Amino acid sequence: MIPVIAQSMTGLPGVELQSLIDLLLQFFVTMLRIGAFLISSPLLGARWVPLQVRITMGVMLTLVIWQITPPISIALITSSQAFLIIFSELVIGLSAGLILTIWFSAVLLAGEKVAGSSGLSFAAQMDPSTGGQTPVVSQIFYLFMLVLFTATDGHLIAIATLLDSYRILPIGVIPSLDIFITAGIQAAGSMFFAAAIIMLPFSIILLLINVSIGIITRSAPSLNLFSIGFPITLIAIFIVFYFSATSLANSLSDLADASLLNLQDIMEALIDG
Repeated sequence: MIPVIAQSMTGLPGVELQSLIDLLLQFFVTMLRIGAFLISSPLLGARWVPLQVRITMGVMLTLVIWQITPPISIALITSSQAFLIIFSELVIGLSAGLILTIWFSAVLLAGEKVAGSSGLSFAAQMDPSTGGQTPVVSQIFYLFMLVLFTATDGHLIAIATLLDSYRILPIGVIPSLDIFITAGIQAAGSMFFAAAIIMLPFSIILLLINVSIGIITRSAPSLNLFSIGFPITLIAIFIVFYFSATSLANSLSDLADASLLNLQDIMEALIDG
């Protein structure tokens, strides 16, 4: 009777403890890329998203991809090359999320310039996604883009692209860092270009309004520029916002599509890299 009890206490029935540890180790290594993406992505990486939500999504997505990824050699994970593998997985996830964040920052930059030109830069508050002071116009543009991004299933496409990267670049294959550096620089340049395109119609209209106010005050010097020009500019910019909602939505939708296409191009470039 005593040998039977001792045998039942030395191990789990039907499951070896070493195999369970190996499975958990493979699971957490697979989760590194997904967790890094969820932290740095523009939608789920915001500060107003609870940490419990990110962890839950990371575990669920890892359970989906973990079953179809090729098994990882435990000897490879426990070797000295494990630090390089962990670093590469974090770089892939962080780069994918940061590239999307850079593209999304174009609307913040455009809103900040529009607010500065129209006199709305004083209307600033704490941005829950970045933790800094940003104009309200920038936050409205950013929330507008997030709504369009989720309404067109952009977040699902981004997650599917990340999960597809496990097929393109399996765990254990070290990518070239030049691809991510080049992609980050190109995304930054595209951010400034997209911000200029978005803010250009508003800037032109505000320029025409300021020229008209300057002509009026030049012809009637008794009129106060600040008491007349400032209210006219504020009223005009709200009217412009109202009538340009459709064109602005099309521009932001094209920006979201361009960001997803850029992300997919980067993942495809990893094959040759």
